[in-house]
Amino acid sequence: MIIGILSLEFRLHGNDSLKGKRRVAKSLKQKIRNKFNVAVSEVEAQDVHQKLVLAVVTVANETVKVESRLAKVLGMVEDIAPAELVHCSTEVFSDQG
Repeated sequence: MIIGILSLEFRLHGNDSLKGKRRVAKSLKQKIRNKFNVAVSEVEAQDVHQKLVLAVVTVANETVKVESRLAKVLGMVEDIAPAELVHCSTEVFSDQG
């Protein structure tokens, strides 16, 4: 089993409320889930108005599939995100010895 995690950090310029941040987060998470059938969650800075950190997680039986799916998620996010993507990182884990 191969597990992949894509961490995405966004800067929400001009956002001055948690309600506005939740609206952006909910929309982006739903679009990612619907298109790629992956798990998405806000993982850091929940109380910070202008910072949004999401983690996207996927599981497959091959590293290539995991890396490809996360690369496609990143590509879509770069195209549609209503906020500035300031950092992203990918980690891939394997339970195979």
